[in-house]
Amino acid sequence: QVQLVESGGGLVQAGGSLRLSCLVSGRTLSNYAMGWFRQAPGKERDFVATMSWSGGTYYSESVQGRFTISRDNAKNTVYLQMNSLKPEDTAVYYCAASGSRLRPSAANAYGYWGQGTQVTVSS
Repeated sequence: QVQLVESGGGLVQAGGSLRLSCLVSGRTLSNYAMGWFRQAPGKERDFVATMSWSGGTYYSESVQGRFTISRDNAKNTVYLQMNSLKPEDTAVYYCAASGSRLRPSAANAYGYWGQGTQVTVSS
């Protein structure tokens, strides 16, 4: 059973930075593509970033150039470094794992999800 636990969310002012972490247990991280999604109140869950098992990355247009996804396979942890945060980045952020060999951006490609961590950006 794969378990994902996010941490690192919080309240930050616009222009600030946060780093989210996602600890994976139950499986070897290197076997999975890992993704980050977010969901704002009253909105659908949106794709943010993904990294394939081989290290290739893909970002949504809204975060390209501001967010960076990375992984430390030795620590079984995936990170999302978020810089130049904007109020519209406010959402619950979810980490997810996919058995795909690619860099999926569709939520239904991911079979394992964390519980989410709240990120709030004040103006």
